[in-house]
Amino acid sequence: MRPGIAIIGLWILWVISWIVAARWTNPTEAQPEIKSVLPYRAALLAGTVLTFIPAHGYEGALRLWHIGWTGAWLCVALIAVGLGFTWWARIHLGTLWSGRVTRKADHHVVDTGPYALVRHPIYTGLLLAALATAAAKGTVLGVAGFAMLLLGLSLKARLEERWLAGELESGAYADYRRRVPMLLPGWPMRGSQ
Repeated sequence: MRPGIAIIGLWILWVISWIVAARWTNPTEAQPEIKSVLPYRAALLAGTVLTFIPAHGYEGALRLWHIGWTGAWLCVALIAVGLGFTWWARIHLGTLWSGRVTRKADHHVVDTGPYALVRHPIYTGLLLAALATAAAKGTVLGVAGFAMLLLGLSLKARLEERWLAGELESGAYADYRRRVPMLLPGWPMRGSQ
C-alpha cells in the first residue's frame, strides 16, 4: 500500500465513524448565535478544502519539499495518532460531545482523561493529523490548509470557552481553564492560551 492511500483511508474512516457517532449525544439546550460561529466555520471550510486538494503533479513554486517513503509513513503514523487522540477524547466526553459550540443537557466540565492534558483534545488531535497531512503533501496549499485549520480551531476554542464560561456553573470553567492548557500539553501559559 502507498502512504498516500493510507492517509486518504485514515481520514475517510475517521469522517465516516465521526458522522455515525454523531447520534450518540445529549439534546442541545443552547448554542451561540449563528453570526458568532461564522468566522471559525469559514476558516475550517477553507482549511479543509486546501488541505485535501490532491498534491499530485505539483512542482516548482507550489511544491515546498518531498519527504520520501519513510517520511510519508511517519506522517501516516502521526495522522493515526492524532485521529486516535480525537476518538479517545470523544469517547471520554460521551454524550456531551457536539460538533458545534453548544450546551448539552446535563452539561458539566469534564477534566479527566485527555481533558486533564488539554482543554480541547479533539482539536489537538485534529491539528496533529492535519499537520502530518500537510507535511506529507509538501505543498503551499497543504501548509495554507493547515494554517486555516489552526486559525479555525483556535477561533472555535476561544468562542467555546467564552460561551461555556457563561453557561456552566459559576467558576467551574474558569478553574479548569487555570489548571489545564488549551491545546498543547505542558504549555507554560495555562490560563491565557
